[in-house]
Amino acid sequence: MKNGFKFYALIWLALVVVFNVIAFVSVGWIGYEKYTSSFWIGYIFIMVAFVGQLICSYVALKETNINKTFYNISLVKTSFTGLIVSFVFGGTCMLISPLPYWVGILLCAIVLVLNILSVIKAFTAAKIVAVIDDEVKIETLFVKTLTVDAESLLYRAKSEVVKNECKKVYDAVRYSDPMSNEMLASAETQITVKFSDFSSAVNENNIDAVKALAREVVVLVDERNRKCRSLK
Repeated sequence: MKNGFKFYALIWLALVVVFNVIAFVSVGWIGYEKYTSSFWIGYIFIMVAFVGQLICSYVALKETNINKTFYNISLVKTSFTGLIVSFVFGGTCMLISPLPYWVGILLCAIVLVLNILSVIKAFTAAKIVAVIDDEVKIETLFVKTLTVDAESLLYRAKSEVVKNECKKVYDAVRYSDPMSNEMLASAETQITVKFSDFSSAVNENNIDAVKALAREVVVLVDERNRKCRSLK
């Protein structure tokens, strides 16, 4: 996603240039000094919002994982919304140059604090979702891996009888509860060992061993699923 950020940075730079051109080329109110304290407070506030928005976009788009980038979209939206709000209040300070400086500081400070809080909230939410996603992937890895192995055996079966037994094992694994935890470690270890024996028997086309081991694997998977349900 780094190329995406580079493209976005060019758009960001163009917006900054346009803003600065408008800010310094436009005329002020007739009869009033343009470059007052209020003007500079609004200008600096908007530029800070620009920089903050770019930082948020970099954090969101630097991820190489597409899922994590998707989770960070809310961070980009939040920072962009903050930039628009900053434009409104900062632009007001710049346009109304006679505005007392303390009013400009107060308005900009309030908006800045609200923007920071919103960005922190969006960033934290994205990180929490990403952590949960990683945990779910780890907790479902056993069943997913076993399902792939069982499907591979199904295609490697050398006879119709062996294929039917492989189908039984594949169905038992495929429809298993995908979630796992440390309490199921012992049951899953037994399944792994027994499935390895079953795989060897399938490769050797040992029909008797395939039938016996298929039943054992299915029973172990069923026991593992019952334990999994009891832990919920």
